[in-house]
Amino acid sequence: MQVYDHATFRMACQQFDLVADFLQIPADYRDRLKYPKRSLTVALPIRRDDGSTQVFAGYRVQHHATLGPTKGGLRYHPDVALGEVAALAMWMSWKCSLAGLPYGGAKGGIACDPHRMSPGELERLTRRYTQEMIPFMSPQMDIPAPDVGTNEQTMAWIMDTYSVHMGATTPGIVTGKPVAIGGSLGRREATGRGVGYLVGRAMDTLELQASGATAVVQGFGNVGSVAAFSLAKYGLKVIAVSDAHGGVFNAAGLDLWKLEEHAQRQGTVVGFPGGEAITNEQLLVTPCTVLVPAALERQITAANAGKIQCRIIAEGANGPTTPEADAILARRPEILVIPDILCNSGGVIVSYFEWVQDLQSFFWTETEVMDRLFRLLESAFMHTLQFSRKEKVSLRTAALALGVKRIYEAKKLRGLFP
Repeated sequence: MQVYDHATFRMACQQFDLVADFLQIPADYRDRLKYPKRSLTVALPIRRDDGSTQVFAGYRVQHHATLGPTKGGLRYHPDVALGEVAALAMWMSWKCSLAGLPYGGAKGGIACDPHRMSPGELERLTRRYTQEMIPFMSPQMDIPAPDVGTNEQTMAWIMDTYSVHMGATTPGIVTGKPVAIGGSLGRREATGRGVGYLVGRAMDTLELQASGATAVVQGFGNVGSVAAFSLAKYGLKVIAVSDAHGGVFNAAGLDLWKLEEHAQRQGTVVGFPGGEAITNEQLLVTPCTVLVPAALERQITAANAGKIQCRIIAEGANGPTTPEADAILARRPEILVIPDILCNSGGVIVSYFEWVQDLQSFFWTETEVMDRLFRLLESAFMHTLQFSRKEKVSLRTAALALGVKRIYEAKKLRGLFP
């Protein structure tokens, strides 16, 4: 389907094709598993603060609904495109399946630069997008969540717009919203904390000690910053971090609290006085124990995969490693890759918990949320590790195989509607 032609979608399809060959999935099922069930493209006209009218492009892709409603984030970024959103929705399908959640994957996006828009403009854009999506969303159909460029406030606007339309408060329509209106304790930190937990389990597997271990984090947003603090809590020394503007390095370890204060005050980690400047390209090849790519897709490529100097790559972002880079890393057994659909699944797992709490109108403590999160992560990690060792394949192949297999078997059981 040419409508999805995009480098990220081609990458997701390439990953799927390799796993489909490994699982020997019949040809009749491959396109059903690969291509989205539904894709929407909408025009979003809003009035800017200067009185002018601008039309933005909005997207929502629902990959499959075989196991339950679709679930996935909504991102605001200038480079958002339908093919990219479709790839992210596909990865979300495998992620939910691997974690055992009753969801199909979805993703949405608006091609805009949220940093160049006022809060009022962002609210108008979000409410317009929600209004266009209402026929295709509900707590039983499709449930958005925050992603790149969106946050709890964005979800609050979506919830309010949907609730006004329905005539009743409907907190289960989104996850990742403020706790005050039905959000879950621990949801904002869930992805980063999950990354930290799985790095700890990977270090246990490799018999690595946290004492003396170092970490490098690409991306100091919600996922990367929380992951950095989680790794520091486990005893690792975080020596470099970056964001879209650049990075900072300190071989003796960065003061994360002061760095976070600087980033909140300046809007970037660049210029932090507690370290020296470093580019994103330099950061990815900095010698360390753990490398956490927690920014955007396709950061580890054939050009730099051979230069990476770490023991563990923990993929906090979606699709940070291209298939070509994977092939290079496969020839480097000294590096263990915790694949994205496992490593960053903490966010959707706690989103599931939030959805369940909203449907029941019964809320859990943060301790209960984190305990349940780590239990599911432990189960997914052990199943992936055991499959990897049994079949003698990488953790990525194992995770994708487990995720795809469950959906394939479900589609076989449900059959093809005549």
